[in-house]
Amino acid sequence: MNKKLLSIFASLLLLASLGACSPEPVKFKNTDITGSALNPDFSLVDPAGKPVSLSNFKDQVLVVFFGFTQCPDVCPTTLQTLTQVMERLGSKQEKVSVVFITLDPERDTPEVLAQYLPQFNKRFLGLTGSKEALAEAAKGYRVFSQRVDGKTAGSYTFDHTASAYVIDTKGVLRLLVRHAAAPADIENDIALLLQGK
Repeated sequence: MNKKLLSIFASLLLLASLGACSPEPVKFKNTDITGSALNPDFSLVDPAGKPVSLSNFKDQVLVVFFGFTQCPDVCPTTLQTLTQVMERLGSKQEKVSVVFITLDPERDTPEVLAQYLPQFNKRFLGLTGSKEALAEAAKGYRVFSQRVDGKTAGSYTFDHTASAYVIDTKGVLRLLVRHAAAPADIENDIALLLQGK
């Protein structure tokens, strides 16, 4: 084998070995939105009036969901799914937080949020704030929300984005979880993020 062929063969071997060492891309079950232009930060308050922002969840995987407590279907279904996810995670759930950001601050008072979320999981946290702060948070996630008046005076509901969002331990928005996603799939992806994937 001449020197030129030997050099080409050695180069191919080197490339093959480098390729074998490169990590496999992570295959999430839910939609990977890593690198999106969304802004996951927020500046809101918990039911005790304490300021809460994304930085409060450092080293945690954070699941964010926008909804309202009088929602008849999507919101309680999603929260029930997330309850199952936490149960499946077992002791790992200590490194996972779920926040529910209200789209209905008029009815979702701090007292209502404090009573509503623990019905699903005692670690779920309801957040509220001024209309401006809530609108800014929703805008960061591009969450759609529109009030729909009911048939009786003063009654109303909301049409809104039904997805949840998952942020990794470094504060990076990673996943979009569509409504009706399987608890096992969400658990799978959160476990990967807890491993630093």
